[in-house]
Amino acid sequence: MTMVRAGLIVLATLAVFVAVVAGVGLMLPRDHVETRSARLPADPDAVFAAIADVGAYAAWRTSLSAVEVLPPVDGRARWVEVSGGDRVAMEQVERQPPRRLVTRIADPDLPFGGTWTFELAPEEGGTRLTITERGEIRNPIFRVVSRFVFGYGATMETFLDELRAHLG
Repeated sequence: MTMVRAGLIVLATLAVFVAVVAGVGLMLPRDHVETRSARLPADPDAVFAAIADVGAYAAWRTSLSAVEVLPPVDGRARWVEVSGGDRVAMEQVERQPPRRLVTRIADPDLPFGGTWTFELAPEEGGTRLTITERGEIRNPIFRVVSRFVFGYGATMETFLDELRAHLG
């Protein structure tokens, strides 16, 4: 077998693989709802203060390399979360201290989007924080990776772990 022929076989195999992954992604739903919950060792006021203070995120969210706070729009807090080479614009769309906070991805050009709803309730000397992600994944290949490689709840689990460590 010549090198050219071997190269064509490899390229054809890769093309078939990508087509199959994209086909599976097209069959997966674009939208999903996922929830994670944790008991945190702080009262609801302290937990709410931590999740609402986006300017301090980079100090305790080890998954972020930086946070750029932007001027508010219509009274809503806005910021960009930087992780490696990725930049995700975010905004708060609802704020009811210390019970509820809703944030959303504010960049329609990303291959994904959606909201996180944080609900806080007092629980045995601490707070029960429940995060509900209502997400959409526009790119079918990202749908496959999100569903089968990372899992829809992975980012929420990381957030809860980092917040628990931050609150001590």
